[in-house]
Amino acid sequence: MFYMFFFRWSLGNHENFALQNADSTNFYITEKNRNDIKNGSILRLTTSPSQMAGQLHERIQSSSMDAKLEALKDLANSSRDVTFAQEFINLDGISLLTQMVESGTERYQKLQKIMKPCFGDLLSFTLTAFVELMDHGIVSWDTFSVAFIKKIAGYVNKSAMDTAVLQRSLAILESMVLNSQDLYQKVAQEITIGQLIPHLQGTDQDIQTYTIAVINALFLKAPEDKRQFDESSVNILDCPLTEMAHILAQKQLRSIILSNVIRSPKPINDEMAHQLYVLQVLTFNLLEDRMMTKMDPQDQAQRDIIFELRRIAFDVECEPNNSGSIEKRKSMYTRDYKKLGFINHVNPAMDFTQIPPGMLALDNMLYFARHHQDAYIRIVLENSSREDKHECPFGRSSIELTKMLCEILKVGELPSENCHDFHPMFFTHDRSFEEFFCICIQLLNKTWKEMRATSEDFNKVMQVVREQIMRALTQKPNSLDQLKSRLQNLSYTEILKIRQSERMNQEDFQSRPILELREKIQPEIMELIKQQRLNRLCDGTCFRKISSRRRQDKFWYCRLSPNHKVLHYGDLEESPQGEVPHDSLQEKLPVADMKAVVTGKDCPHMKEKGSLKQNKEVQELAFSVLYESDEYLNFIAPDKHEYCVWTDGLNALLGKEMTSDFTKSDMDTLLSMEMKLRLLDLENIQIPEAPPPIPKEPSNYDFVYDCN
Repeated sequence: MFYMFFFRWSLGNHENFALQNADSTNFYITEKNRNDIKNGSILRLTTSPSQMAGQLHERIQSSSMDAKLEALKDLANSSRDVTFAQEFINLDGISLLTQMVESGTERYQKLQKIMKPCFGDLLSFTLTAFVELMDHGIVSWDTFSVAFIKKIAGYVNKSAMDTAVLQRSLAILESMVLNSQDLYQKVAQEITIGQLIPHLQGTDQDIQTYTIAVINALFLKAPEDKRQFDESSVNILDCPLTEMAHILAQKQLRSIILSNVIRSPKPINDEMAHQLYVLQVLTFNLLEDRMMTKMDPQDQAQRDIIFELRRIAFDVECEPNNSGSIEKRKSMYTRDYKKLGFINHVNPAMDFTQIPPGMLALDNMLYFARHHQDAYIRIVLENSSREDKHECPFGRSSIELTKMLCEILKVGELPSENCHDFHPMFFTHDRSFEEFFCICIQLLNKTWKEMRATSEDFNKVMQVVREQIMRALTQKPNSLDQLKSRLQNLSYTEILKIRQSERMNQEDFQSRPILELREKIQPEIMELIKQQRLNRLCDGTCFRKISSRRRQDKFWYCRLSPNHKVLHYGDLEESPQGEVPHDSLQEKLPVADMKAVVTGKDCPHMKEKGSLKQNKEVQELAFSVLYESDEYLNFIAPDKHEYCVWTDGLNALLGKEMTSDFTKSDMDTLLSMEMKLRLLDLENIQIPEAPPPIPKEPSNYDFVYDCN
């Protein structure tokens, strides 16, 4: 039971007080956020934000180091509240903090040798308060001076710096770059890769995360013309971060991230995973220019690439212009371009005028031909030797595959703010996209053969390949070799099995109406299986007589009469070639006299024969029919299939359940097929969890037409 007490009281100087939420957030209660207070929250009376801002503004200017440190600590904590932040900023608090960073820290550095921890904390709380105040978006980032930027960059560039100070400095640089194009230029002039690499080689994952975040921010804001240039003229350690295309292609930076971050023994947290994802996206976005560039059929340099593909595939030298007639050379080129799988055999340059993928597809094809020459030649020659309709066109496949990979990796799209989906394997190679293409084009050719596809099946093959790639990527392979291994296991047959399993496990198949339908169908399927078993018994089976004595095997035959009333059986001199007629089988056993069916080691002939008792394989095929009092008809089936057919059939004659593995398999297969057939017309239609309610009966039936 809760009690509420009301008091009458007055508060002098009420403007100096405010209510604050006493939970971990400690935010001030205002008209704007009063609806955010939850029931049961504890509120406390505290100093008003304006009063608090004034006090802290005065305290952080104290001449006492201890008092200044405590004030900055309180300021860093209070600045998270937007109401307080507004009041402190109104007092020109941001300018005060920047002045302390620009000039005040020199005075503190003189004391650093004798009070180093105090200096680190002082600067750390100053920068923390600055970050918290700026995060509210009240003050524009464009207002800061070059001196302040140099000071922050100086903290980042120092080889030994307090961890908290380094974190805040990196965070400030990232925010500057992301929020101001002018500050981007100034920051990019102060920071080089050589100064950031030591932070990536450290063991503090937070520092590594902030460092990669700065790289991503500078890369994201870099103008297009700053992303591409001649890499031979640049020293990576002195390279400004505006030249990101070259840097990201450098093995040094990639390998440092791979070995010190991705393969670090520490698990990667969500923030680091997000920054690696952003870096991955921005790296692949360098391909956008080639992806959106059409081939110029008149450009000789671009046409030479197609000539190079032809030369590598067919090991031919480029013929001089005067060798043979023009018509003969055109005919030869057309023939070879057809073998290469281009759509336009006469002028394959026209195949690369579609964007996307534009020239990027041709780049991938040339990379594959040069760096995986054996695989390239094998694919081209293998397909050129097939029938035209079964040929997997290398040219067309490469173009469509490149377009598909760009869609999968979202080339040209900006990174998502909440995504953490990075792939470690893309950090293991300097040309990861091209290598990814090389693996996938070989997969496409393999899947084409497995599907025995024709030219009409091209789109179906591409759909299967897309599914194979997506399923392999979800497993997050750590290397390109591991990706190749995963794709090898995802054959076309395996994809079909996975699809079948997923369809059966879909939500629709577990809904109440579907389960009721399954229950209704099961007896019909079981009756169908029963009839099949009895029909097989009517056909009869030849069984081998097994004796412990060494002699030639003899045979006997048993079959069920067509009216399912009698078992006919008798000995044979040799195995029959076809069915044995009833007339030739001397013995009879009425089904009405049968009492039970026993199997395995419980069979009488397994108990009697010493050698057979030890033979496990024979025991698994043995069964007996008990009739009259102690009489048995003993069987040893020729194989497991016949064993299941006969034990099921005999149990069905006795009115018992058929429990063999063969019956379970048949039930699953037939039930699945029947369910699909009955639900065929309901494809893509949402099946409700429960049937619709039956409407109430009408008050009268006057609307019914009387036929008489």
